[in-house]
Amino acid sequence: MQHAVGSPLPPPHQPGHGPAAGWSPAAQHPGPHHHPGAHPGSAPAGAPQGPAPVGPPPGFAGAPTGPHAPHPPGHAPAPHHTVPHHAPAPPTPDTTGHVQLPPGGPVPMPSAPPTAGTPDPTSTTLAVLLIGPAGAGKTSVAKYWADHRRVPTAHISLDDVREWVRSGFADPQSGWNDHSEAQYRLARRTCGFAARNFLANNISCILDDAVFPDRPVVGLGGWKRHVGPGLLPVVLLPGLEIVLERNAERSGNRRLTDEEVARIHGRMAGWYGSGLPIIDNSQLDVPQTARVLDDVLARSIASPPQW
Repeated sequence: MQHAVGSPLPPPHQPGHGPAAGWSPAAQHPGPHHHPGAHPGSAPAGAPQGPAPVGPPPGFAGAPTGPHAPHPPGHAPAPHHTVPHHAPAPPTPDTTGHVQLPPGGPVPMPSAPPTAGTPDPTSTTLAVLLIGPAGAGKTSVAKYWADHRRVPTAHISLDDVREWVRSGFADPQSGWNDHSEAQYRLARRTCGFAARNFLANNISCILDDAVFPDRPVVGLGGWKRHVGPGLLPVVLLPGLEIVLERNAERSGNRRLTDEEVARIHGRMAGWYGSGLPIIDNSQLDVPQTARVLDDVLARSIASPPQW
């Protein structure tokens, strides 16, 4: 409805009332047939009479019904009829409302299928931790592996989650201190909670992190606490010359000095003899490494590593 310029707008609709109840433009401004001095509600002689007010139709909420109900002028009262009462229709289920999600709990140890043969890791809900030094190709392999699974799979990168912190980000390259340690542990716990929620809803997860074997409490121990004993760790460990080449192709804070890369790679050598499966992908491209990862995971499902 349009209003003349300068005329007041109707008051806002109030809950439980009809639209603009009790408001009339004629009550605010004189209409074209209004004469000064005339009594309110009276019309000048010869002026056309407007339609008489009509009450609500029978059956309208709040309208009187029955034999004594008023009827419009000029109409005979209609025969009395009892208005049937119908039960309200049951509400239809909301098909796009709240979806109940199972809460995430610790991931149990994977169990091999009862049938004989090698388990198929491509169609099993799994939690995988891909370990390796900077430049090992963890992120590339994890993304490719997740992209080519036959079941829903999520990739969770610890470095990506650490960099969620924008203002006040404690970069370990500037020196390892209490702030960088706290942010690192907070990111790991966040990754673990995310993985548990995905897995509780039948979405596999692959996480990647540079876990050092000489720090078992905050390394594998931290991941086991946050995700659960069913997490399957796999080490990706190419030769030093390979990680140096790959690190040289990086930019920003993801690129490390050659000395730092060599130091990290040397510490990762401690995984040999740990009992964890190790993949040397020095001569493998990403798709080939992902296929080897499936083979390793099939063996881990059949005989989970002790860690």
